[in-house]
Amino acid sequence: MDMETITENEKVRVAKKIKKMFGHIDQRTAEYCPIRDVMALASDKWSILIVLYLGYYPILRFNELKKKVYGISNKVLSEKLKLLEADGYLSRTLYPEVPIRVEYELTDFGHSYLQKLLDLTEWVTQYSDIILANRKKSGKSTTKVF
Repeated sequence: MDMETITENEKVRVAKKIKKMFGHIDQRTAEYCPIRDVMALASDKWSILIVLYLGYYPILRFNELKKKVYGISNKVLSEKLKLLEADGYLSRTLYPEVPIRVEYELTDFGHSYLQKLLDLTEWVTQYSDIILANRKKSGKSTTKVF
C-alpha cells in the first residue's frame, strides 16, 4: 500500500498550526503545558480503549468494561474511569440498588473526542501494513497485544 504524498503546502500548514500551539511557550520555564496535560490522559492506551468501547456499547457497567478492555486491572480501570469522568469524557450513574449498579456512558464531549479517535483509528487501519513492514525492516518487529 502506497502512502499519500504530502505536499509542501500541507507541510507548511501543519508547521503553522504547531507553531501556533507551541510558539508562545518558553520551553526553559514552562512548568505546565495544557496540551501535554490533556493528552496524557486522553491518549493513553487504556483511555482510548475505554472511549472506543463506550462509543460502540452506549452504556457499560464496570465488569463489562473490564471484559472488553482486555488486560486492564481493576485498579487501573477504576482510576481511568474516575479521571475520564472528571475531565468530562464520560458520565457515571449510580443506582441505589442491592447490589449497587453503576453504569458508564460517553457524554456529548466524549462523543466529540470519539470522532477524533475514529479518524486516528481509521488512519492506523489504513497504514498498519506499512507500519508493520517498517518495523520488520528495522528489526523492531515485536508488537504488543493489549
